[in-house]
Formats: sequence, structure tokens, C-alpha cells
Amino acid sequence: MTNLNSTLPVKIKKMRVGRGIGSGKGKTSGRGVKGQKSRSGVAIKSFEGGQMPLYRRLPKRGFNPLKKDKIAIINLNKIQNLIESKRIDKDSQISIELLKKNKIINKSSHKIKILGLGEIKEKVNISVDFISKSAKEKIEKAGGSITLKKKN
Repeated sequence: MTNLNSTLPVKIKKMRVGRGIGSGKGKTSGRGVKGQKSRSGVAIKSFEGGQMPLYRRLPKRGFNPLKKDKIAIINLNKIQNLIESKRIDKDSQISIELLKKNKIINKSSHKIKILGLGEIKEKVNISVDFISKSAKEKIEKAGGSITLKKKN
């Protein structure tokens, strides 16, 4: 017959700190000497014992919205240069699909905005999501037409 007491875990007494020098945890009670960590009621904020803290484990979000529409911006002088270099045809409708196909704008762009820097001499037909007032005036002055896509 086996002795049952030998298989049970041994209960170790709890260390009582601050109970005299002979106890091994007397005087400063294992807290070292002075400083923030030796005081009571003080914890080092967000310190997790050397483990990578939660605020560093999580991805940065900040003010960058997760569902951000990439808007390509193109100026009138760029459109004029593309027409003059015959990369785009002045008679065809200038749209985001045409500009992506001819690798003028990045394929990750979802929308397009025309800005009014420069002049346009050709009569163009443009289909875009956004347009500035000055660009609209310059295109209409040159005899072109603008189609704004509906906002979703």
C-alpha cells in the first residue's frame, strides 16, 4: 500500500515581508532602496513585465480612415501635354478608365479630380468625379464639356 501523503503537493508558507532582518525580507522588504518602485501604490504605466505592451502590439490607426477613397488629381496643363504628345485623343471622352488604361494615373485610384493649374486649348469631353471651379471655367471657355459622376 502506498503512502497518499507523499503524492500530494507540499504547501509552502507565504513569505511575510518586513518582519525583521533574520527573515531575509526585512528592512526594505525586497524593494531595493528608494525610488518610485520602492513606494506603495505605484505602478509603472503600461509596463507588462518586459512583454511587448498592448499599445505596441496593436496596429496604428490614428486619423487615417480605413475605407479611404484614393482620389487621383490631375491638372489641366497635364491634360494639355497628354493631348499634344498624342497619349490621349482629344475627341475621345477623358475618364478614369482611359487614364488608367494609358497608365497616366495609378490603377489603385478610385476617383479623379481635375484642378485648374495651367491652360487648356483643346475642346475636350471630360467625365470625372470632382472638378475645381477654375478648371470648370477654363474647360467651358475652351468649348469643352464636363460630366460629373453621381456621388455614392
